[in-house]
Amino acid sequence: MADTVNPQFGAELKDAFKPVNAWVSVGINWLDEIQQFYRDRSVIEKEYAAKLTALCRKYHDRKSKKASILSVGDTPVMTPGSLESASLTTWATQLCALEAEAAARDKFGADLVFRIAEPLKQTGVRLEELRKNHAEYASKLEKERDASYGDLKKSKGKYDGVCQEVENKRKKVESSFDHGKQKAQISYQNQISEMNNVKNTYLIAINVTNKLKEKYYHEYVPEVLDGLQDLNETRVSKLNSIWTLAADLEKATLARSDEQVSHVLAEIPRNEPRLDSMMFMRHNTAHWQEPLDMQFEPSPVWHDEPTMVIDDQAKVFLRNLQSKSKSQMKELKAEADKKRREVENAKKTRQSIREGKDKRDEVEVVRAVFAMQEDLHLLDRKRLTGEIEVSTISSVVGDLSLGAKNHNFRAQTFKIPTNCDLCGERIWGLSAKGFDCRDCGYTCHNKCEMKVPAECPGEQTKEERKKLKIERQEQANATPVLSSQDITPRISTSNTAELPALSRKDTMNSLSSGYSANAINKSTSALSVSQPANGGTASPAIVELPDAGAAAAAKKPAVAPRKNRILAPPPAQYVSAPPPAPSNDNKENIGGTSKPSEPGGKMIYAYQANGEDEITVDEGQDVIIVEPDDGSGWMRVKANSLTGLVPASYVEVSPTPAPSPITSPSPNGRPESTYSTSSASLASSAAGKRRGPAVAPKRGAKKLQYVVAMYDYEARTDAEWSMAAGDRFVLVNRDSGNGWADVEKGGLTKCVPANYIEDA
Repeated sequence: MADTVNPQFGAELKDAFKPVNAWVSVGINWLDEIQQFYRDRSVIEKEYAAKLTALCRKYHDRKSKKASILSVGDTPVMTPGSLESASLTTWATQLCALEAEAAARDKFGADLVFRIAEPLKQTGVRLEELRKNHAEYASKLEKERDASYGDLKKSKGKYDGVCQEVENKRKKVESSFDHGKQKAQISYQNQISEMNNVKNTYLIAINVTNKLKEKYYHEYVPEVLDGLQDLNETRVSKLNSIWTLAADLEKATLARSDEQVSHVLAEIPRNEPRLDSMMFMRHNTAHWQEPLDMQFEPSPVWHDEPTMVIDDQAKVFLRNLQSKSKSQMKELKAEADKKRREVENAKKTRQSIREGKDKRDEVEVVRAVFAMQEDLHLLDRKRLTGEIEVSTISSVVGDLSLGAKNHNFRAQTFKIPTNCDLCGERIWGLSAKGFDCRDCGYTCHNKCEMKVPAECPGEQTKEERKKLKIERQEQANATPVLSSQDITPRISTSNTAELPALSRKDTMNSLSSGYSANAINKSTSALSVSQPANGGTASPAIVELPDAGAAAAAKKPAVAPRKNRILAPPPAQYVSAPPPAPSNDNKENIGGTSKPSEPGGKMIYAYQANGEDEITVDEGQDVIIVEPDDGSGWMRVKANSLTGLVPASYVEVSPTPAPSPITSPSPNGRPESTYSTSSASLASSAAGKRRGPAVAPKRGAKKLQYVVAMYDYEARTDAEWSMAAGDRFVLVNRDSGNGWADVEKGGLTKCVPANYIEDA
């Protein structure tokens, strides 16, 4: 509708009673929501006032308990009495102001209910009654209009019926005979007359109904609409007056709060920061003495004097320490000066933030200042430490760095076996566990760096480095001369922690396939000594050291040195000859004996049955192989009249039937040995009962894990597999830390380098 200065629903809205009535009804119902809002606001104000009061009471109590500590500290030298610091006095003023505000809020909450919400509720009820009266009146007007429409509809129906009767009379006249035609015609004429009267009545009813309709839409309905408009405007006026009253109440409440806040604002400037500091200082001023400097304290078990040791070995360490500190001092001083300037700039930035000239976050700036100060303190400590180290050493032995030829060390990770040139021990580790000189190739542990004499010969060629390496290793491995003052002899431990692979002449240098890989890895790395047949003295072992240059040039990954215990065979006179083959009459399939057609074997290790269809056998027991290994790592054997499964790696297969365990006396009267050609039996007799290797799972137990060779490898002993790239094995035991893995192929378990294989 068009905008008007004074809108009139009756003139502008035609037949719109229903939407107008619904709109006015919604507006009246809205008063209920508004009064409910003020009731909820009253609850909040009262709760807020109660919480403020409780908060003030709580912090009044806390202030009373901590007044003395906050004013003069926990242990004041002078008792403050009942005095409080300026900050506490200002804090008490704020708490009292907040209590007054809480009381004003509580009164405001009560006024919202009795002076706002209740009048709104009563106004809404009265306006709703007036709206219902308008609705009832409009309903009556609508019924009157519908009644006039109904009368007109009846007149129309009566007229239609009379017209139909006239038509019927006319047809009757046409179909009548001569003797009845006149009577029918008279009846027809009378019916026409009746039709005309009814028609006139119908026309009059139309005019009456139209007039009543005009009255309804242009007089009755506009009057009702104007009444609804006035009712709605009355509601708005009443709502405005109530809103004004609510705003006045809140304004008065805020004015009282503003007075309290203004009082607090006037009190805060009186709390000068220096007042608290002055009060605390006056009550805590006491005599103080700086702690004494640290002094040398001798060990309770080694009485010594507070003087520096300046023998030759100590001078080497002092020279290295002095040189290292002097080289770092200049660099540390430059870094410290740079970091100090950064700290000063950050402090200026913080001051600008406090003055409002910079919009950055002060917390972040302070955090950055502290971080930079930590770095500065670290640099200062390092620089000061270096200065004191240099000055202390110089005051005792002078400047030892003059004429020193320091090694150009760099941190190094040694991927091949390398020994320290100072102590001779092996350098292990994969994360920079040592150093090497860029010029002469000197290698040492991290712990040995400061003990290395500053005698670098300068840059050397590859051949010269090798010669120096040999000389240094000989010097490092040389047994030191013990003085008479040494209580405990010093034993050189060079090359005792780990030894390279050894080879031996005139003795057994390999182990049989039945010797366990795990047993080999767990054996000690002692040098083997050949045992002469006549029981004489042992001859020295011939040791072959690996070529470090060749190992470094290899493209394959380095193989960890194996620690094999090499066993020599017994003298020939203690080995019995093989027993004669039994005759056909004496062949029995009992215990460990076997028929000529059945393959036999000997148990390398004892095995305890752990599952169904397995048998328990002892170490060294002869068995008959009923079913050989089918690739699962298990075979079926017969022992002591029992048949079952045992691990294939626990059995040494014999190409001929197993010999009888019965021995015959030797010609010289000594009992013959039951020595086996397998070196594993010797290891068993020497070490007692041994533990067998890892057992492959039986078929159906769980899925086997396969590995594939990545590089070619040539076996060095019978306990290792030779393999070509792409060979496939069953993984029995992955690398347990010694660099070797146990794999199975064709029922035999042997070792291969763990870094030469990968999962299939």
